[in-house]
Amino acid sequence: MSVESITPFPAAEPGFKRFVIYVPELQDEFSAKVELIAGKMMLVDPNTRSLGGKFEEKDLEGWGYTYYVLPAVHGPMATRMFFPGGDSAKENRFVSIIPQDLIRYNSKLPIVVYVPEDITVKYRVWNASESSTEAQLL
Repeated sequence: MSVESITPFPAAEPGFKRFVIYVPELQDEFSAKVELIAGKMMLVDPNTRSLGGKFEEKDLEGWGYTYYVLPAVHGPMATRMFFPGGDSAKENRFVSIIPQDLIRYNSKLPIVVYVPEDITVKYRVWNASESSTEAQLL
């Protein structure tokens, strides 16, 4: 898709950047969802880490399109376990915000995301299995 397909979306405000995600057409898009993953590379020890923040869903007035804004990122937060090796145990890893709700899969419209300048956006596509299992009545 071309940049013209995102022109109704506003430019990124100062201190922010805009990411645009195009997902391919699927035979059954109703069964798929998209997970937005925002984060950044950090030098960290083996403790589990995450960043705090929450995507806000916004409507593009006059168009009916949705876009997502991550207004702020806090942290990092981490477990506090001891690991031998001190600084030698540290490595660069992608640390993401705590997982958010999945969003609708729609190959006809781009997913537009605004995040602070030091944040990167990745995404993951989730697909439902074709079978379902009946719950047990107790």
